[in-house]
Amino acid sequence: MTEKFRSKCPMTNLLDLIGDKWSLIVIRDLFLYRNTFSQMINKGDEKISTNILSDRLKKLQENGFIGFINDKNDHKVKHYYLTDKGLDLNAVLYEMTMWSNRNLDRDFNEVSTHFLEKTKDVSRDLIISNGKDAYLKERKKILDHHLNQHEFRVNF
Repeated sequence: MTEKFRSKCPMTNLLDLIGDKWSLIVIRDLFLYRNTFSQMINKGDEKISTNILSDRLKKLQENGFIGFINDKNDHKVKHYYLTDKGLDLNAVLYEMTMWSNRNLDRDFNEVSTHFLEKTKDVSRDLIISNGKDAYLKERKKILDHHLNQHEFRVNF
């Protein structure tokens, strides 16, 4: 694994694994429960191209930040999720968001504005902890649903 790293600097090492802005956007999208390829393509403001998204998903999986499970009804659809290693980036993304809020004189999108308003009087540690707990519940729900191939379903 050391061949991936340019130096022994911890920050450089993380950047060697994450790679670029698109990887952070993918991780952010997963925290926003956008867990399929089409959700990531269609719901973000950034308009990531399909080839870049495919590449970043592959690299994030190779580096252990994300995993996926096939949809139990349509095996062409993958549901991506953050691994524990990826989930640890919650605090990093939170700090980046707060830095932008403090230092950039601009309006943010609806999702960010809502988050900033909802959390303005909440401690950093509580926000990060609650975000992690909420994501773990969502991840469990996704995995349980798609791993349970024998779920009884009735269609009318």
